[in-house]
Amino acid sequence: MAEMLLSPIPIKEEHRATVARLAIASHKNPIDIKTVLPWSQGIDRSIAPKRIDQLWIHGTEYVGQLNDEQKLEVAWKEIARDVSMFIWLEQKIPVLYVNMVHKNMGRLSKEVEEYLMVFSKEEIVHTLMFKRYLEMAGLEMFSQPEILTKLLEEVLPNLAPSVTIMVTMIIEWVAENAVMRSTQESGIEPLTREMFHQHHIDELRHIAFARWLGESYFASCSEEDAKLAQVILKEVYYKLLENFSFNPEIARHTSFEFPVDPNDSEAIARVQKSEHNNQLNASRFADIENWLIKVGVL
Repeated sequence: MAEMLLSPIPIKEEHRATVARLAIASHKNPIDIKTVLPWSQGIDRSIAPKRIDQLWIHGTEYVGQLNDEQKLEVAWKEIARDVSMFIWLEQKIPVLYVNMVHKNMGRLSKEVEEYLMVFSKEEIVHTLMFKRYLEMAGLEMFSQPEILTKLLEEVLPNLAPSVTIMVTMIIEWVAENAVMRSTQESGIEPLTREMFHQHHIDELRHIAFARWLGESYFASCSEEDAKLAQVILKEVYYKLLENFSFNPEIARHTSFEFPVDPNDSEAIARVQKSEHNNQLNASRFADIENWLIKVGVL
């Protein structure tokens, strides 16, 4: 316990061996940009890349204003947003995590230090994979979400390392659950489905690692530090719920006039809080909320 309290990234003794096994699993099957996907088969834009019944405006009065061709286009634009979200986050994580290792050289457990480096390497490959996918699919990147801009550039570098790791985990976990729920059924564009599946293999390890570090942090930090971390995690989580329920930037990317005015805050709020989105979020993010309850965030 004393060693855990002194470490800048505390980890419970029972988790050290499991973190070591995460690194072993990563080394055994490292993700490779050339072979991770059957790039030669291409991407078929005539096939939906996600479930149409999970479009952001599904279940609202706006979806009836779209024909089938427009719904397909919207599905591709929504996937472009999801992929962009991963790119914006995953190209920043290595900067944050390698800097943690550099600043705390010799003060971290060897298991945590190694896995932070492995984690960073995998995020770099994910970023390259997602960028190649957008180029092949002929999709434009969405801009960096407002929630990420300040977090990544100003807030996270100045937080306790464990809190930074938990915040990045919540962002990835929400994004991961959203895409996995919408892309893993038969009938989804094959390369898109496989890309998110392959990404998920690594992300399961990343999420487990961050959860263990988060629980170790809350078990060892002061009450004041715990409350600060809980406030930050709660704010980030609820902002993400809004962003993954509806992102008004999509109106800038469609070839037709999108039925939701991106400047109409009331319309945006109705979509984000629609009964369909509320039910979908309650289902796809249930495991996240259970963990946030466990650590006193919700």
